[in-house]
Amino acid sequence: MPQTTALQAANETLQPTTISRANKNIGAKGPVSIRTKQNNHFVPLAKKRKVLEAPKGFSADQLERFFHAIKDKRDQAMFRIMYCKGLRASEIGMLEMNDWDDRAATLYVHRLKGSRSAPFPMHDKELRALRTWLKIRGSAAGPIFLSRNHKPISRIRIFALVRKYAQLAGIPQSLAHPHAIKHSRGNHLLDETGKVHVVQDALGHANIANTMIYAQTSNRARTEAVEINRKRY
Repeated sequence: MPQTTALQAANETLQPTTISRANKNIGAKGPVSIRTKQNNHFVPLAKKRKVLEAPKGFSADQLERFFHAIKDKRDQAMFRIMYCKGLRASEIGMLEMNDWDDRAATLYVHRLKGSRSAPFPMHDKELRALRTWLKIRGSAAGPIFLSRNHKPISRIRIFALVRKYAQLAGIPQSLAHPHAIKHSRGNHLLDETGKVHVVQDALGHANIANTMIYAQTSNRARTEAVEINRKRY
């Protein structure tokens, strides 16, 4: 018997309170079922399908406003690296001076949660910001980004700084968190290159399935797809 038919048959034999209680459970985690009054038989209810959406991050304009709001040299370097390298807040404090190769202009980034750690080249503004900060910081061994007590900057402090600069930049509070910066990198890079494997490498994803969530068609991509052969069809 098709599932919808079975459910209709079950509803005919259920008391209203039982049906109502079962309907409230639709969409809950795990299998959902109801028991008929007539034969004590369990009938599974269909789970609500979850629609995946691309993670929300800053627009290109919001990102520029965010960086423009940052006047502190340490924070400018820190957040440019966080964006360009797609780092979590907890991964910023893991960056050490021995991870930085000034001659090759590469930074070895350490990632958590099974993501891939690797050396990466630098973008121009990112590079200038880091070198400017290191002139102030000095070349002593230890974390690249220090707190006032000369310890690695904490995840909590980074959260507070993101909220501060997002507010100055007029960015909605819903985006005022560090992971929005990582999402921004994934969204922007996919929009710029159209290559999922490039985004996978940039964000350090070990499993490309984690990257595919960014592969939602953008409005610009839709327009470009039409422009390619607009006059042909």
